Amino acid sequence: MSTEARDTIFIGKKPLMAYVTSTLIQLANLPAVNIKARGLSIGRAVDVAQIIARKTENAGYSIGNIRIGSESLESQDGRTRNVSTIEIEVKRNAA
Repeated sequence: MSTEARDTIFIGKKPLMAYVTSTLIQLANLPAVNIKARGLSIGRAVDVAQIIARKTENAGYSIGNIRIGSESLESQDGRTRNVSTIEIEVKRNAA
């Protein structure tokens, strides 16, 4: 397993707090974690980052770089569609 796979949380359809918990577990071992989402999951990714940054402010986590973009995907009917993407870095503040 590559290091990128371990420091990246992919947002899908699970409950919000499952992603928050998973991100916090990764942040306990790593200095920074990337939260990635595309399409309709982008709002959930933003919520996860905000919960970590605001609710655990005293624990020293903050939001770093945010990258937005789009990917071209082929739909089931064969047409090409553009899907928005977001990548949010959540990092541990230096003590």
